[in-house]
Amino acid sequence: MPEPLDQVLAEVRELLLAPGLTRAVAAGRRRGHVPSVTRAQVRPVTLKSGQRLQIVTDDGARPFTRNVAPGAEAAAAFDELLAEPFGNWHVETETATVQVRVTKKGDAQVHRAAAAAAAAAKPAEQAHDREKQWLLDPGDPLFDVIGGNAAKRRQIDAFLRALAATLPDELPQPLRVVDLGCGNAYLTFAAYRYLHMRGARVEVVGVDVREDQRVRNTAVAERLGCASEVSFVAGTIEDAQLPFAPDLVLALHACDTATDQALARAVRWEAKWVLAAPCCHHDIAAQLKTLKTPFPYGETTRHAILRERFADVLTDSLRAALLRLNGYRVDVVEFVDSAHTPRNLLLRSRRTGAAPTADQQAEYSALTGQWGVTPALEKMLAAELP
Repeated sequence: MPEPLDQVLAEVRELLLAPGLTRAVAAGRRRGHVPSVTRAQVRPVTLKSGQRLQIVTDDGARPFTRNVAPGAEAAAAFDELLAEPFGNWHVETETATVQVRVTKKGDAQVHRAAAAAAAAAKPAEQAHDREKQWLLDPGDPLFDVIGGNAAKRRQIDAFLRALAATLPDELPQPLRVVDLGCGNAYLTFAAYRYLHMRGARVEVVGVDVREDQRVRNTAVAERLGCASEVSFVAGTIEDAQLPFAPDLVLALHACDTATDQALARAVRWEAKWVLAAPCCHHDIAAQLKTLKTPFPYGETTRHAILRERFADVLTDSLRAALLRLNGYRVDVVEFVDSAHTPRNLLLRSRRTGAAPTADQQAEYSALTGQWGVTPALEKMLAAELP
């Protein structure tokens, strides 16, 4: 149930000033307001001069750190932070955890938990995880809705780190995002929460072919209070209608040529950034099965398991090459540790608009010609190829 914001912030102030503070984080922004900093973090530190409270703020360009003495100096500093129109506060002490989200109406949604009881209920691995520096705090309200076991948190954190490495410090306002083939959308919501905490005004649309997923994901957005910023449509990747041309396109674990469909739409939209994590690869593998392998590479396709693995590598190599030919800078990186999923490759792309070089064109033609394959993405981008 919503509570008066001024009363909740007074409670937060008491926790910040009381002994036993572990850490506190403020981020995001309230509707219609922009804080002077994108994020603030508070934690106790021990210096040569004694105990201090360290405040680290980030204005989007660089962090700024100051250490204040407990008492009047800290109270004045915290009053300044509490006056900022942050959208979220997360405060942890030795005995309690308080999470605050400011609603559109200016009230506070509050979740309170006893820290000691919560810690006692968690296995050692999860307790260790809380000590890590997560891009999306494990105490974020998102995990109350979608669940938050250790494996899921690791995958979300790996995805967000790839996203953070792709985007610039200064984001478009608004930042328009589409997740093609979003499934149950937990990465869609994670992207929204992270970008929102960075201070971006985000508009997100998730696309999935299943109507029941659209209904389920819309209900989750309503529970999280972000239904006006995060919406879902039922449709195919190729034909789904969006209310905007996106800046950022996500395609995470779309099966086989669905990844190619997502990449083709991203190119046609001239999306600034694209993150694609391919899933199964059948198209090129099926072509290799019927073609004569060029000399001297017979051993790479003679055995089915080797042919399938080589087809995976060839498929994603050709996808990266086609993106480069269409004006993108591409990095192929590990998405998440292979111990968690064998489908752990990520194509991380940024649009530069650069024209392809003669060498790039020749290399692509030679590679496809030598193997006799025609990638699905090439067919889809026929009108866009140079």
